[in-house]
Amino acid sequence: MPDLSINFAGIKAPNPLWLASAPPTNCGYQVMKAFDAGWGGAVWKTLGVPIVNVSSRYGSINYRDTRMAGFNNIELITDRPLKDNLDEISEVKKHFPDHAVIASLMVETKEEWEQIIKDCENAGVDGFELNFGCPHGMCERGMGSAVGQEPKVLKTIVGWVMEAATKPVITKLSPNISDIREPGRAGVRGGTDAISLVNTFKSIVGIDLENYAPLPSVDGKGTNGGYCGPAVKPIALHMVRELADDPEMNKVPISGIGGIETWRDVVEYLLLGASSVQVCTAVMHYGFGIVREMETGLIQFMADKGYNTIYDFIGKALPNVVEWKDLNLNYQIIAEIDQDKCIGCELCFIACEDGAHQAIQLNKNGEIRIPEIIEENCVGCNLCALVCPVEECITMVKKDNGSEHLTWGELSEQGNIPTTFDDELAGGRGHWVPKPTAALKN
Repeated sequence: MPDLSINFAGIKAPNPLWLASAPPTNCGYQVMKAFDAGWGGAVWKTLGVPIVNVSSRYGSINYRDTRMAGFNNIELITDRPLKDNLDEISEVKKHFPDHAVIASLMVETKEEWEQIIKDCENAGVDGFELNFGCPHGMCERGMGSAVGQEPKVLKTIVGWVMEAATKPVITKLSPNISDIREPGRAGVRGGTDAISLVNTFKSIVGIDLENYAPLPSVDGKGTNGGYCGPAVKPIALHMVRELADDPEMNKVPISGIGGIETWRDVVEYLLLGASSVQVCTAVMHYGFGIVREMETGLIQFMADKGYNTIYDFIGKALPNVVEWKDLNLNYQIIAEIDQDKCIGCELCFIACEDGAHQAIQLNKNGEIRIPEIIEENCVGCNLCALVCPVEECITMVKKDNGSEHLTWGELSEQGNIPTTFDDELAGGRGHWVPKPTAALKN
């Protein structure tokens, strides 16, 4: 059976499935319940000088039948006294000595950092996560993303922590920045043992159409919150990859965060260079029990692929992520429709006709109009396959023989790229499109 245990920058855990610092790690009761369910580690809800929270605190984006496709919160760090949190951390470690308990921290002065680190180490934490990502409330006070957006300040504070801490330190980054590598490199230069990302995205998820206040509304007013959940996963994956592929950043392990809900999500983060993952929104939606599916799926994936540990495949997808200029321009696929599976919804026709390349036509078959691919028009964009509601009804079929490989980068070196507005070298030159007035016939 595959071994899921990890050693993340010196922090040991029975598996790479951790809870992120958030409401699900607000107290010892929740963390013990999570460990009992199967989670391998937990990053305690951020400790600091206790705050006063507001009501309400959460908002979400529902997409059709999917609840909480995107999730927004305006909740701040712990509002519980530090002593209560430390006492419960000690209690958790007594019952689960082999599970990872990491203290998320956010304070202002060097003296406060030194004191809270000492207090947490005395409580028995296995490591620290520095919260430089919170995009609301705390950043207004010069903490959270206000630090994450200033690499020089971030490096300085990481340096303070590294001088004081004897346990491993993880620096958590804010995604609210143009180049995630800059704060990541600053953390490494400050001496951090590891990086975690992403924290939440600055956002407004909607407006109340009765009182015109941002959601969630607090007595008729609102503010930007932190956006997370399944909707942010693609952006988070990209940022994890950017750090994992950076020559300076790949010296430290990465904990991936953002939209993780299934075992497939976990595997994707690991393939792009993360060596642990952290989950929040999915637990808030479905409860701690989702870890069972994650663990079972991860084990099955590893068994099917012949992997003994997660380190056998961490970063395995990184060589396949290249710049656009390095993609093969001679690779050719076109759509193919399985007529036996087609339900006649015509979504593929509408999508291609109105949103792509007019490469699908409808032919009468009795009372049903059956879509067919116009092969000479198909550019292999995938849109029809993506909108089709029937699995494997539309597939993309390879048409080139694989013998020729040519990239934009190679064309540029050869001087064979379009350089004028009507250049003969343009890729779409001569591609058939209907006459503009043909649009008016319907």
